[in-house]
Amino acid sequence: MPFEFKPTSLEGVIIIKPTVFADSRGFFIETYKKSEFEKYGITVDFVQDNHSKSTKGVLRGLHFQKNPFAQGKLVRCIKGAIFDVAVDIRKQSPTFGKWFGMELNEDNKLMLWIPPGFAHGFLTLSDEAEIIYKVSGAEYTPSHDSGIIWNDPAIGIDWPVDTVGDIILSEKDKKLGTLQEL
Repeated sequence: MPFEFKPTSLEGVIIIKPTVFADSRGFFIETYKKSEFEKYGITVDFVQDNHSKSTKGVLRGLHFQKNPFAQGKLVRCIKGAIFDVAVDIRKQSPTFGKWFGMELNEDNKLMLWIPPGFAHGFLTLSDEAEIIYKVSGAEYTPSHDSGIIWNDPAIGIDWPVDTVGDIILSEKDKKLGTLQEL
């Protein structure tokens, strides 16, 4: 099997480990295979691919799109390292307001599936990091773009800020409200 799927503490958020075929020339991995993902219950149509580059200390998030334009994201780090976070914002969920975070990096080649109903963010741990993620559900729609402030005390994300120094936020992300305000 080209993938290992491991559930997390948040229902629907899944760690995906691809099989790496490595030799003296380098490596090859499949990063998505519809039939394999469907066997694990990930039956989505991807509508957009995104690529971002960030420097150490950049924190992007916590972002999501409001219904009916909610998105799922299949996230992987192809250069450097990030601490990637999903926050459950499904009001009827038993884990509403809870978070899951893990390191994604170019060496572990792990991916994180974050379904619709979650806010997403990441902190860049290395000097530079490049992230590629597939988006399901709906294409980016500015009028439904939303987010939660990265350090919302009610959520209590344990960001590894001591490893990066100063946090760098966009002006947009500095103005985000708390989960309760939403």
